[in-house]
Amino acid sequence: MVPTVNQIEVHPYFAQRQVQDFGAEHGILTQAWSPIGGITFYRGGSRGSTLEDPVIGGVARAHGKTPAQVMLRWGLQHGRSVIPKSTKPSRIAENINVFDFELPAGEMAAIDGLDTGRRGGPELDAITLETFGREIPEA
Repeated sequence: MVPTVNQIEVHPYFAQRQVQDFGAEHGILTQAWSPIGGITFYRGGSRGSTLEDPVIGGVARAHGKTPAQVMLRWGLQHGRSVIPKSTKPSRIAENINVFDFELPAGEMAAIDGLDTGRRGGPELDAITLETFGREIPEA
């Protein structure tokens, strides 16, 4: 049985193109968790936020949008499902307001070029019962 959705970490600094391409070849939709990039990531040897990235900021200003909206739109235009997390009503409203603009090919390519290949979340082999800190109930 082939899954229909693969939920993986995907954002401008960690695009996982090979995983996405494999899924697309097999009819598997990529669903991006952390599509805005979380709080802090490493880029070029230094710590920084995708929300403060100058490329993303420039695209946002050009469209009168926020950096978060640009990153969500970038993911949608790549054909992904995106699931941003927020508990603040204003941010939830901001996150859904991404269907009234489109990023041209040059801006998409510029954002694609930000990929560092470094994940922001935990390394897969670090996710164990021991590091999780409590029992994980059986499904």
